[in-house]
Amino acid sequence: MKRFVEGEDRRQGVLLPECLDDFVAEENQVRVIEAFVDELDLTALGFDGITPAATGRPSYHPSVLLKIYIYGYINQIASSRRLEREARRNVELMWLTGRLAPDFKTIADFRKDNGPAIRATCRRFVEMCRRLNLFAHAVAAIDGSKFKAVNARDKNFTRAKLQKRMEQVEASIERYLSALETADRQEGELAEAKSARLKDKIASLRDQMRKFKAIEVAVDAAPDKQISLTDPDARSMATSGKGTGVVGYNVQAAVDTQHHLIVAHEVTNIGNDRSQLSTMAKGAQAAMGVRELTAIADRGYFKSEEILACEAAGVAPLVPKPLTSGAKADGRFGKQDFVYDPGEDVYRCPGGQTLTWRHSNVEEGLTLHCYGTTKCTACALKSKCTLSRERRVKRWEHEAVLDAMQERLDRAPETMRIRRQTAEHPFGTIKAWMGATHFLTRTLEKVRTEMSLHVLAYNLKRMTAILGVQPMIQAVRAA
Repeated sequence: MKRFVEGEDRRQGVLLPECLDDFVAEENQVRVIEAFVDELDLTALGFDGITPAATGRPSYHPSVLLKIYIYGYINQIASSRRLEREARRNVELMWLTGRLAPDFKTIADFRKDNGPAIRATCRRFVEMCRRLNLFAHAVAAIDGSKFKAVNARDKNFTRAKLQKRMEQVEASIERYLSALETADRQEGELAEAKSARLKDKIASLRDQMRKFKAIEVAVDAAPDKQISLTDPDARSMATSGKGTGVVGYNVQAAVDTQHHLIVAHEVTNIGNDRSQLSTMAKGAQAAMGVRELTAIADRGYFKSEEILACEAAGVAPLVPKPLTSGAKADGRFGKQDFVYDPGEDVYRCPGGQTLTWRHSNVEEGLTLHCYGTTKCTACALKSKCTLSRERRVKRWEHEAVLDAMQERLDRAPETMRIRRQTAEHPFGTIKAWMGATHFLTRTLEKVRTEMSLHVLAYNLKRMTAILGVQPMIQAVRAA
């Protein structure tokens, strides 16, 4: 072993053994976890077990179990069984817990029984960041992402999925019946064995068909005509890839554009983002402690009522309008080619004609004003404008709010680039930490708790990277 660095003899004793603190450097991240948890008022946050029982076996203090979970989620160890193993062999975790090693059931029960308190702890960290004046820019990017649940796609049923599965089973039964007729015409032990196997398969498929018919009744009775057998709250959701989907949850997040901290988040089982804008924007506004907030989101969040609700709350939304015009897709003029004159309350068409107010009606709860002109028949651009006798343009009663938002977007062309680099990065990071399985818990309430642990771990790690370990510890104690 000459010319190599040599290790020590494992059986060699030492006169003055090292203490556990010697193995944890001053710049180690676990010191931040220790400082943060020690500064929390666990009673005010609502943790169970703060006051120990007078009799029975002594319990673990909630701070110990909270430290274990925060350390685990920062280091991509979310499983209670893995955390149990790490507590017995990981020097950093031994230092953090004082060599305590709870069993996996105790660790799992802590997360299950303290969901509201864990979510409050996540919010408390954001409050600490606010007191450190980290949200001075008052700009947040809002985005959503689909996370897989503990529910296989084969264990999720909609009416269309169920019909397709039943058709496949029926086709398989017909195929096996045909094969059975062929086997019955043959003689010998081999034919008898084959016939018996086919009868077993047919019986199994018929039993499966009976189960599908029972599931069909449950699907029809469900409010959203969908059920999941493993996780009852998980829902089938479309993703960006064609023909792909995921059974899981839609996680919403509002991310501060200055430091890329997640200031507000929510877990829903609604598959689209159209109704989430005002809720997330108001949540970010409250978390950042600002009266006026600029909220940036992609076109999947565009909904007139949501944008109006944001404006009423003091939030300036920046959401591009999706291009859904059938006329534009067919090569004709779209609504955006007509210029509105607010002074005269008229539209100017590409042909130079004036479209005046004709009537108003209510569609899907929105009051719309209809504008038109009688001069379309003589217009040279009619073939590029409308296939009807006259062109009509509809305007929402609060469309001035949408026009003002579009003007803000036109003046800030870099907005969508900022949104991408701000809101998508935390989702990518957290999913990488989760691995292929994503959520480990079931039902919406428990998944919200698990997501709060991921968000807390992300924010704490992000802040430590920005400030450094010792400044972060000082900031935690000062806040």
